[in-house]
Amino acid sequence: MHLEYPSQHTDTRARLSVVVPNYNGASTIAACLESLYAADPEVEVVVVDDCSDDGSVDIIRERPCTLVQLGRRSGAAAARNIGAAHCSGAVLFFTDADCQVLADTLERARTAVLAAGEDVLIGGTYTEAPADGRFFSWFQSVFVNYSETKSVREPDYIATHAMALSSATFRRHGGFRDDFLPILEDVEFSHRLRRRGCRLQMSPALYVRHTFDFSLWRSIRNAYRKSLYWTAYSLRHKDLLADSGTASVELKVNAMVWLLLVAVVCAPLGSAASALAGGALVVTNIVVSRRLLGRYLAARGWTFGVAAALYYLFVYPAAVTSGIAGGLILAWRLRARLEGV
Repeated sequence: MHLEYPSQHTDTRARLSVVVPNYNGASTIAACLESLYAADPEVEVVVVDDCSDDGSVDIIRERPCTLVQLGRRSGAAAARNIGAAHCSGAVLFFTDADCQVLADTLERARTAVLAAGEDVLIGGTYTEAPADGRFFSWFQSVFVNYSETKSVREPDYIATHAMALSSATFRRHGGFRDDFLPILEDVEFSHRLRRRGCRLQMSPALYVRHTFDFSLWRSIRNAYRKSLYWTAYSLRHKDLLADSGTASVELKVNAMVWLLLVAVVCAPLGSAASALAGGALVVTNIVVSRRLLGRYLAARGWTFGVAAALYYLFVYPAAVTSGIAGGLILAWRLRARLEGV
């Protein structure tokens, strides 16, 4: 996609511009925009609406941001590219319509980019506490926070819920691929920039608070969908077993152990042998995932920690393994689209 940018004048050299893609975000977009203006009343915010039909456009129009309305559904990657093309700042910050920045997030992002210079991609993550208080939202927010901050110096990718970089770098590397998959454009963008010599850097103090509103079903569906597309992408990228943010080694071991537990239950073994084998697998899984499980415990105490551990060890991997199986098929079907990734 060819990206056109407005000329940058002297008074915008250090200005930060925020890009927010929106699709049917009526329940969250007001809080998102209010948090941005609370952090910086003078910030430039460009919201790109991807053909919403839920009244969110009327909410956006009530705020002093630039609204760009797309004529047809184009996806988040295209919306972000178009939003960046409407920004005048020298620093770009990408976030989502269901995220809220903290009071210091924008200034931290701007300072980090100006200090790092060009050809550096700066990333933040979710707060451990989600914007909503549901159990599965807490589960996911702690999981993402832990996974994305394990490798601060050498992250595998920078996520678009809190991504900052110079507009010159974004323009020079062509923005996000909008002919790719419905998600993971930030992973592809990160990997492409790194191959071209750019540096990825996590800033653990750069936070956004996310509204998941996850029920059990939505948590399972999210795990399946992410695993589906991540598997398809990773097969092409040849890093299926890599320790990559939320696609962590712990999660992959968790999925493999779950499959082995299913095999043990179905195998014609004696009850004692089955119990011994199953117990050994569970202990191994707990040891591998002990740091994540410890974070669940520290986040909200024993009741939440034990419930989150049980969900992570025995339910969540069912969705992940199903997504992996679907991703194997999807990778073959989309092999032409994934060429060059």
